[in-house]
Amino acid sequence: MHVITLDNETDFDGWRKAARMLALNSVAPREVTWTVRGNEPELFEVEPERPLEEADGSFNVTAKFVELAKIAILHRNPARFALLYRLLWRLRSDHDLLYVATDPDIAEVSAMAKAVRRDEHKMHAFVRFREVGRESKSHYVAWFEPEHHIVPLAAPFFASRFADMPWSILTPDVCAHWDGHAVSITEGVGKSEAPTEDRLEETWRSYYASIFNPARLKVKAMQTEMPKKYWRNLPEASLIKPLIANAERATRAMIESDATEPHKAQKREAAEMPRKQAASTDSLTNLRAEAADCRACPLWKDATQTVFGEGPARARLMLVGEQPGDKEDLAGKPFVGPAGNMLDRALAEAGIDREKVYVTNAVKHFKFIPRGKIRLHQKPATPEITACRQWYERELAAVRPDLVVAMGATAAQCVLGKTTPVNKNRGRLITLDHTTRALVTVHPSYLLRLPDEEAKAREYQRFVDDLTLAAKLLKSSAHAA
Repeated sequence: MHVITLDNETDFDGWRKAARMLALNSVAPREVTWTVRGNEPELFEVEPERPLEEADGSFNVTAKFVELAKIAILHRNPARFALLYRLLWRLRSDHDLLYVATDPDIAEVSAMAKAVRRDEHKMHAFVRFREVGRESKSHYVAWFEPEHHIVPLAAPFFASRFADMPWSILTPDVCAHWDGHAVSITEGVGKSEAPTEDRLEETWRSYYASIFNPARLKVKAMQTEMPKKYWRNLPEASLIKPLIANAERATRAMIESDATEPHKAQKREAAEMPRKQAASTDSLTNLRAEAADCRACPLWKDATQTVFGEGPARARLMLVGEQPGDKEDLAGKPFVGPAGNMLDRALAEAGIDREKVYVTNAVKHFKFIPRGKIRLHQKPATPEITACRQWYERELAAVRPDLVVAMGATAAQCVLGKTTPVNKNRGRLITLDHTTRALVTVHPSYLLRLPDEEAKAREYQRFVDDLTLAAKLLKSSAHAA
């Protein structure tokens, strides 16, 4: 009897070397006991080992078998080493054996490989990082309990997906770590080593609830794809039962809402409006519906939805920002996040009623880099601004404002059709055409990023002054008319 001791549970290279030597020495599968270091059989449990001799010769197996064995060996079945050697032994005399799907050994190894791949997919889907530390010192840590030995197999996905953040994935078997350059594997740990809830989880739960569609819920399919054993480590798990419980009521409410007579308010307004203005409203409505399916640049792929402009169809003032932020992407409305709150306060101080202002963005999809559960804003590139400019131009034609205020460099580039420095052009009235003029100012998010409170207060007042100038220009043009 030969006892082969591998270095660890996933020691494919060790298994391959030993299997080759055994086969060349014509050692039949029944004469081999496979074990892992630390799990060796007790004394006298097996017959004394006969030493293997170096053997001349060679043999080949297909690359398909090698790839299958690399995945199947990650299965937690303790008999996997013996099963793979038995399959190798048989393949030496039957090269077409891998294509016999009904063969018991082939069926079992294929099922093992499939289970490993499925577990890898579940790890990709259900790992949730929690932030440890803050800002530049933050590290992201996740706890996961894999069914098989898949951590080294799955780790490269996370290194690619979260390349810009340091992370660790802790499991009972082994732990994977990423420092921004390479993945390292260390010994497994207990669950007590994993962090508990962090400050971002309420945001994640809000996002999960916002994308849950009760009308498309299939509970059995959901539980098949997200088995309950994974729920205990998911921040959104606390929402699953109530969302499922309320699904029927929510779906019924959606159906009843759809059954009501559509656009009643628009119909009443249309009867009181001049014919030309009603046409403008219809045009803007059609634009919004058309933009919902925009594929002019790649940003639509990762964004939740198109965030189109909002406001009166014949507003005298149009405000143009850069792009939707995280809150806007989820809500589908422009300027509803922290920058929107800053804008609302500044508009009020400038004497401008936001309800009478048309607010939009140069780019209609959220551009970001994921960092754990945070989506970090990324400045739109010129090709993205150019691709999206058609929507601004069509909004401008539909609304026909007297004044456009471009907030930030991206908005200025969109409104003026070229790169335009903000500070050099602030306070200067720029003619767009014979009826519309423009002003350039900073974006309110710029004010939020200023670290110094004194500078923030000073720049905020300058922003209010710019909006006050806009209000005065609208007032003077109204008197002139």
